[in-house]
Amino acid sequence: MAQAKITVIGSLNIDMVTETDVMPQQGETLIGNAFSSFTGGKGANQAVACARLGAAVTMIGCVGEDAMAQQLRDALGAENIDMTYVKTVPYKATGIAAITVTEGDNRIIVIPGANHCLLPEDVLALKEVIAASDMVMLQHEIPLETVEASIKLAHSLGIPVILNPAPAVRLPEQLLAQLHLITPNESELAIVTGLERKNTPESLLEQYPNPIVMTAGSSGAYYKGANGELGHIPGYKVEVVDTTGAGDTFNGALAVKLSEGASLQEAAQFAVAASALSVTKLGAQSGMPLRHAVEAFIKQSN
Repeated sequence: MAQAKITVIGSLNIDMVTETDVMPQQGETLIGNAFSSFTGGKGANQAVACARLGAAVTMIGCVGEDAMAQQLRDALGAENIDMTYVKTVPYKATGIAAITVTEGDNRIIVIPGANHCLLPEDVLALKEVIAASDMVMLQHEIPLETVEASIKLAHSLGIPVILNPAPAVRLPEQLLAQLHLITPNESELAIVTGLERKNTPESLLEQYPNPIVMTAGSSGAYYKGANGELGHIPGYKVEVVDTTGAGDTFNGALAVKLSEGASLQEAAQFAVAASALSVTKLGAQSGMPLRHAVEAFIKQSN
Protein backbone atom coordinates (compact mmCIF):
# COMPACT_ATOMS: atom_id res chain seq x y z
CA MET A 1 0.00 0.00 0.00
CA ALA A 2 1.39 3.39 -1.02
CA GLN A 3 1.91 5.88 1.80
CA ALA A 4 -0.88 8.49 1.91
CA LYS A 5 0.25 12.06 1.15
CA ILE A 6 -1.82 14.54 3.15
CA THR A 7 -1.50 18.33 3.20
CA VAL A 8 -2.91 20.10 6.25
CA ILE A 9 -3.72 23.80 5.92
CA GLY A 10 -4.46 25.25 9.34
CA SER A 11 -3.53 26.58 12.73
CA LEU A 12 -0.51 26.02 14.96
CA ASN A 13 -0.93 26.89 18.65
CA ILE A 14 0.57 26.30 22.04
CA ASP A 15 -2.03 24.75 24.36
CA MET A 16 -1.87 25.97 27.97
CA VAL A 17 -3.81 23.42 30.03
CA THR A 18 -5.08 23.96 33.57
CA GLU A 19 -6.59 21.02 35.47
CA THR A 20 -9.10 21.74 38.22
CA ASP A 21 -11.78 19.87 40.15
CA VAL A 22 -14.20 22.82 40.04
CA MET A 23 -14.75 25.46 37.35
CA PRO A 24 -14.45 28.96 38.92
CA GLN A 25 -17.46 31.24 38.85
CA GLN A 26 -17.34 34.84 37.62
CA GLY A 27 -14.89 36.79 39.81
CA GLU A 28 -13.85 33.68 41.79
CA THR A 29 -10.27 32.48 42.36
CA LEU A 30 -9.59 28.78 42.97
CA ILE A 31 -6.53 26.60 43.51
CA GLY A 32 -6.12 24.21 40.58
CA ASN A 33 -4.48 20.80 40.41
CA ALA A 34 -1.89 21.08 37.63
CA PHE A 35 -0.67 23.13 34.67
CA SER A 36 0.87 21.82 31.44
CA SER A 37 1.93 23.28 28.12
CA PHE A 38 1.58 21.33 24.87
CA THR A 39 1.91 21.97 21.15
CA GLY A 40 -1.54 22.22 19.54
CA GLY A 41 -3.84 24.04 17.16
CA LYS A 42 -6.40 22.13 15.11
CA GLY A 43 -4.20 22.15 12.04
CA ALA A 44 -1.07 20.98 13.80
CA ASN A 45 -3.05 18.42 15.80
CA GLN A 46 -4.53 16.89 12.68
CA ALA A 47 -1.11 16.84 11.04
CA VAL A 48 0.35 14.93 14.00
CA ALA A 49 -2.59 12.51 14.02
CA CYS A 50 -2.07 11.75 10.33
CA ALA A 51 1.69 11.31 10.74
CA ARG A 52 1.35 8.91 13.68
CA LEU A 53 -1.12 6.84 11.70
CA GLY A 54 1.28 6.41 8.80
CA ALA A 55 0.80 9.31 6.37
CA ALA A 56 3.42 11.58 4.81
CA VAL A 57 2.25 15.00 5.98
CA THR A 58 2.93 18.55 4.77
CA MET A 59 1.87 21.45 7.00
CA ILE A 60 0.87 24.88 5.66
CA GLY A 61 0.39 27.64 8.24
CA CYS A 62 1.89 30.55 10.17
CA VAL A 63 3.73 30.99 13.46
CA GLY A 64 4.97 34.09 15.24
CA GLU A 65 8.44 35.36 15.87
CA ASP A 66 8.88 33.89 19.36
CA ALA A 67 10.11 30.89 21.34
CA MET A 68 6.74 29.14 21.05
CA ALA A 69 7.19 28.98 17.28
CA GLN A 70 10.41 27.01 17.69
CA GLN A 71 8.67 24.69 20.14
CA LEU A 72 6.08 23.93 17.46
CA ARG A 73 8.68 23.46 14.72
CA ASP A 74 10.67 21.06 16.90
CA ALA A 75 7.60 19.04 17.93
CA LEU A 76 6.16 18.65 14.44
CA GLY A 77 9.59 18.05 12.96
CA ALA A 78 10.03 15.17 15.40
CA GLU A 79 6.90 13.62 13.83
CA ASN A 80 8.54 13.86 10.37
CA ILE A 81 6.01 16.47 9.26
CA ASP A 82 7.25 18.68 6.41
CA MET A 83 7.36 22.22 7.87
CA THR A 84 8.80 23.89 4.75
CA TYR A 85 5.61 25.88 4.15
CA VAL A 86 5.04 27.12 7.70
CA LYS A 87 5.68 30.86 7.52
CA THR A 88 7.18 32.94 10.34
CA VAL A 89 5.33 36.26 10.70
CA PRO A 90 7.53 39.09 12.08
CA TYR A 91 6.30 40.98 15.14
CA LYS A 92 3.39 38.55 15.65
CA ALA A 93 2.84 36.14 18.52
CA THR A 94 2.26 32.45 17.88
CA GLY A 95 -1.34 31.40 18.50
CA ILE A 96 -2.32 30.00 21.90
CA ALA A 97 -5.24 28.08 23.37
CA ALA A 98 -6.13 28.48 27.05
CA ILE A 99 -7.72 25.17 28.11
CA THR A 100 -9.37 24.36 31.42
CA VAL A 101 -9.99 20.66 32.10
CA THR A 102 -12.65 19.67 34.65
CA GLU A 103 -14.05 16.16 35.18
CA GLY A 104 -12.54 14.92 31.92
CA ASP A 105 -14.07 17.64 29.76
CA ASN A 106 -12.65 20.97 28.59
CA ARG A 107 -13.38 24.63 27.93
CA ILE A 108 -11.14 26.41 25.44
CA ILE A 109 -10.35 30.03 24.52
CA VAL A 110 -8.21 30.46 21.39
CA ILE A 111 -6.07 33.53 20.67
CA PRO A 112 -5.26 33.18 16.92
CA GLY A 113 -2.12 35.36 16.75
CA ALA A 114 -0.07 34.55 13.64
CA ASN A 115 -2.65 32.00 12.42
CA HIS A 116 -4.76 34.85 11.05
CA CYS A 117 -1.85 35.91 8.85
CA LEU A 118 -2.26 32.89 6.56
CA LEU A 119 -3.76 34.52 3.47
CA PRO A 120 -5.33 33.12 0.28
CA GLU A 121 -2.31 34.14 -1.78
CA ASP A 122 -0.05 32.08 0.52
CA VAL A 123 -2.00 28.93 -0.39
CA LEU A 124 -2.48 29.81 -4.07
CA ALA A 125 1.30 30.12 -4.37
CA LEU A 126 1.57 26.44 -3.32
CA LYS A 127 -0.52 24.99 -6.15
CA GLU A 128 2.09 22.31 -6.88
CA VAL A 129 2.09 21.17 -3.25
CA ILE A 130 -1.71 20.83 -3.26
CA ALA A 131 -1.67 19.04 -6.61
CA ALA A 132 0.77 16.42 -5.27
CA SER A 133 -1.50 15.56 -2.32
CA ASP A 134 -3.88 12.63 -1.93
CA MET A 135 -5.99 14.67 0.48
CA VAL A 136 -6.19 18.22 1.85
CA MET A 137 -7.42 18.91 5.38
CA LEU A 138 -8.84 22.24 6.57
CA GLN A 139 -10.37 23.74 9.73
CA HIS A 140 -11.71 27.16 10.78
CA GLU A 141 -8.86 28.49 12.95
CA ILE A 142 -7.40 30.39 9.98
CA PRO A 143 -9.14 33.20 8.01
CA LEU A 144 -12.34 32.04 6.32
CA GLU A 145 -11.28 33.55 3.00
CA THR A 146 -8.17 31.33 3.12
CA VAL A 147 -10.32 28.27 3.82
CA GLU A 148 -12.55 29.11 0.86
CA ALA A 149 -9.60 29.76 -1.48
CA SER A 150 -8.00 26.47 -0.44
CA ILE A 151 -11.19 24.50 -1.10
CA LYS A 152 -11.65 26.07 -4.53
CA LEU A 153 -8.00 25.47 -5.48
CA ALA A 154 -8.03 21.81 -4.40
CA HIS A 155 -11.38 21.24 -6.13
CA SER A 156 -10.04 22.71 -9.37
CA LEU A 157 -7.10 20.29 -9.16
CA GLY A 158 -9.29 17.28 -8.40
CA ILE A 159 -7.83 16.84 -4.90
CA PRO A 160 -10.36 15.78 -2.23
CA VAL A 161 -10.81 18.06 0.78
CA ILE A 162 -11.97 17.23 4.31
CA LEU A 163 -13.23 20.26 6.21
CA ASN A 164 -13.56 20.17 9.99
CA PRO A 165 -15.77 23.28 10.41
CA ALA A 166 -14.76 24.38 13.89
CA PRO A 167 -15.30 27.00 15.16
CA ALA A 168 -18.53 26.81 13.18
CA VAL A 169 -19.76 29.53 10.82
CA ARG A 170 -22.40 29.46 8.07
CA LEU A 171 -20.94 28.37 4.71
CA PRO A 172 -22.34 28.79 1.18
CA GLU A 173 -23.98 25.71 -0.38
CA GLN A 174 -21.79 25.93 -3.47
CA LEU A 175 -18.66 25.78 -1.31
CA LEU A 176 -19.95 22.78 0.66
CA ALA A 177 -20.65 20.99 -2.62
CA GLN A 178 -16.93 21.22 -3.53
CA LEU A 179 -15.89 19.25 -0.43
CA HIS A 180 -15.18 15.54 -0.40
CA LEU A 181 -16.38 15.42 3.19
CA ILE A 182 -17.37 17.67 6.07
CA THR A 183 -16.88 16.53 9.69
CA PRO A 184 -18.92 18.64 12.15
CA ASN A 185 -20.57 17.66 15.40
CA GLU A 186 -24.34 18.08 15.62
CA SER A 187 -24.35 21.71 16.76
CA GLU A 188 -21.68 22.68 14.21
CA LEU A 189 -23.67 21.08 11.39
CA ALA A 190 -26.73 23.17 12.27
CA ILE A 191 -24.65 26.37 12.25
CA VAL A 192 -22.68 25.60 9.09
CA THR A 193 -25.70 24.62 7.01
CA GLY A 194 -28.60 26.43 8.69
CA LEU A 195 -30.46 23.09 8.80
CA GLU A 196 -33.19 22.57 11.36
CA ARG A 197 -32.10 20.25 14.19
CA LYS A 198 -34.45 17.24 14.27
CA ASN A 199 -35.03 14.56 16.90
CA THR A 200 -32.30 12.15 15.78
CA PRO A 201 -28.82 12.49 14.24
CA GLU A 202 -29.97 10.46 11.23
CA SER A 203 -32.80 12.88 10.51
CA LEU A 204 -30.31 15.78 10.53
CA LEU A 205 -27.99 13.96 8.13
CA GLU A 206 -30.90 13.19 5.82
CA GLN A 207 -31.37 16.93 5.31
CA TYR A 208 -27.74 17.46 4.26
CA PRO A 209 -27.27 16.88 0.50
CA ASN A 210 -23.58 15.89 0.47
CA PRO A 211 -21.35 13.20 2.07
CA ILE A 212 -20.73 13.84 5.76
CA VAL A 213 -19.37 12.31 8.94
CA MET A 214 -20.90 13.79 12.09
CA THR A 215 -19.00 13.19 15.33
CA ALA A 216 -21.01 12.41 18.45
CA GLY A 217 -18.51 12.20 21.33
CA SER A 218 -18.89 9.04 23.40
CA SER A 219 -21.69 7.92 21.05
CA GLY A 220 -19.22 7.53 18.19
CA ALA A 221 -20.04 8.94 14.77
CA TYR A 222 -22.81 9.03 12.16
CA TYR A 223 -22.16 9.17 8.44
CA LYS A 224 -23.86 9.67 5.08
CA GLY A 225 -22.12 8.40 1.98
CA ALA A 226 -22.07 9.63 -1.60
CA ASN A 227 -25.05 7.41 -2.45
CA GLY A 228 -27.06 8.68 0.51
CA GLU A 229 -26.51 5.60 2.69
CA LEU A 230 -26.67 6.33 6.44
CA GLY A 231 -24.66 4.59 9.15
CA HIS A 232 -23.67 4.79 12.81
CA ILE A 233 -20.37 3.72 14.37
CA PRO A 234 -20.84 3.28 18.15
CA GLY A 235 -18.28 4.71 20.55
CA TYR A 236 -15.98 2.73 22.86
CA LYS A 237 -16.13 2.72 26.64
CA VAL A 238 -12.78 4.04 27.89
CA GLU A 239 -11.50 5.90 30.94
CA VAL A 240 -11.58 9.58 29.93
CA VAL A 241 -8.64 11.73 31.04
CA ASP A 242 -8.77 14.65 28.57
CA THR A 243 -10.98 15.13 25.49
CA THR A 244 -8.72 17.84 24.00
CA GLY A 245 -7.65 16.71 20.54
CA ALA A 246 -10.13 13.84 20.26
CA GLY A 247 -11.87 15.45 17.28
CA ASP A 248 -8.55 16.19 15.61
CA THR A 249 -7.46 12.58 16.10
CA PHE A 250 -10.76 11.48 14.55
CA ASN A 251 -10.23 13.72 11.52
CA GLY A 252 -6.65 12.62 11.00
CA ALA A 253 -7.58 8.95 11.22
CA LEU A 254 -10.47 9.45 8.81
CA ALA A 255 -8.24 11.22 6.28
CA VAL A 256 -5.52 8.58 6.42
CA LYS A 257 -7.87 5.64 5.86
CA LEU A 258 -9.81 7.38 3.07
CA SER A 259 -6.52 8.32 1.37
CA GLU A 260 -5.56 4.63 1.50
CA GLY A 261 -8.75 3.67 -0.31
CA ALA A 262 -10.94 2.55 2.60
CA SER A 263 -14.72 2.89 2.42
CA LEU A 264 -16.37 5.65 4.43
CA GLN A 265 -17.67 3.08 6.90
CA GLU A 266 -14.24 1.50 7.37
CA ALA A 267 -12.59 4.90 7.76
CA ALA A 268 -15.18 6.05 10.31
CA GLN A 269 -14.74 2.83 12.34
CA PHE A 270 -10.98 3.38 12.44
CA ALA A 271 -11.44 7.07 13.35
CA VAL A 272 -13.82 6.31 16.25
CA ALA A 273 -11.29 3.84 17.69
CA ALA A 274 -8.38 6.28 17.31
CA SER A 275 -10.29 9.11 19.00
CA ALA A 276 -11.33 6.80 21.85
CA LEU A 277 -7.69 5.98 22.55
CA SER A 278 -6.72 9.66 22.42
CA VAL A 279 -8.94 10.67 25.36
CA THR A 280 -7.18 8.25 27.72
CA LYS A 281 -4.14 10.57 27.95
CA LEU A 282 -3.61 14.25 28.81
CA GLY A 283 -2.91 16.72 26.02
CA ALA A 284 -4.00 16.89 22.40
CA GLN A 285 -0.93 15.73 20.48
CA SER A 286 0.61 13.78 23.36
CA GLY A 287 -2.50 11.62 23.54
CA MET A 288 -2.63 10.76 19.83
CA PRO A 289 -2.07 7.04 19.20
CA LEU A 290 0.22 5.25 16.78
CA ARG A 291 -1.19 3.07 14.00
CA HIS A 292 -0.35 -0.26 15.62
CA ALA A 293 -2.03 0.81 18.88
CA VAL A 294 -5.29 1.64 17.09
CA GLU A 295 -5.25 -1.63 15.15
CA ALA A 296 -4.57 -3.60 18.36
CA PHE A 297 -7.34 -1.74 20.17
CA ILE A 298 -9.86 -2.56 17.43
CA LYS A 299 -8.83 -6.22 17.40
CA GLN A 300 -9.04 -6.45 21.19
CA SER A 301 -12.47 -4.77 21.27
CA ASN A 302 -14.06 -7.02 18.62
